[in-house]
Amino acid sequence: MKKIYHLTNCTTCQAIIKETELDKMAFEMQNIKEEKITAEQLDALKSMTGSFESLFSRRALKYKEMGLKNKKLEEKDYRELILKEYTFLKRPVIIMDNKIFVGSEKKNLAELKTALSE
Repeated sequence: MKKIYHLTNCTTCQAIIKETELDKMAFEMQNIKEEKITAEQLDALKSMTGSFESLFSRRALKYKEMGLKNKKLEEKDYRELILKEYTFLKRPVIIMDNKIFVGSEKKNLAELKTALSE
């Protein structure tokens, strides 16, 4: 499976997709604002990453607004929050066969580029 969970209006997502030329490949694109991630999809992502926390974005504006910074969150909380509010999903999430790349950190992007060149 080749799939990208992203936001169309996210400049970081757009830049990564363009830089890696994923837009020219046969990837299914899911704009998570228009087509919300389902519980089944999120659970599948968790099985690939090992935790809901690894899929959770602390950069989302609502993270601070909701006072989550001062709360001790558990796995079930991360799952609930991502399902309730699309901005809590760290993005982009790129699935290439049995590999998953989550977020825009440099190390993650380097691993993605290496996987694309194989």
